[in-house]
Amino acid sequence: QVQLVESGGGLVQAGGSLRLSCAASGSIFSIDAMGWYRQAPGKQRELVARITSTGRTNYADSVKDRFTISRDNAKNTKNTVYLQMNSLKPDDTAVYYCKLQTGWGSVYWGQGTQVTVSS
Repeated sequence: QVQLVESGGGLVQAGGSLRLSCAASGSIFSIDAMGWYRQAPGKQRELVARITSTGRTNYADSVKDRFTISRDNAKNTKNTVYLQMNSLKPDDTAVYYCKLQTGWGSVYWGQGTQVTVSS
């Protein structure tokens, strides 16, 4: 079993910053990619940012130049991914989910963390 634990969400004013963390644990033999998705009320879940095992990243157009995804490469925390969110906007308000895809193609999701940006 694989568990993903997210943290770092909260309430922030427009223009502020937050950093989300996602720690993966359990029977993880290889990670193909980890990423962050978000879902606002009444909308579909969408990709925010993704990072592969080789460090390649991609972002939604709406967050480019504001959000940065990174992965901790230290031995004891290498299955942790971060999302640094700067210049937050009310449109960024959503539940943010962490996703992990293994080298075998299995997909795991975190429980989600709420991000609310007030105007």
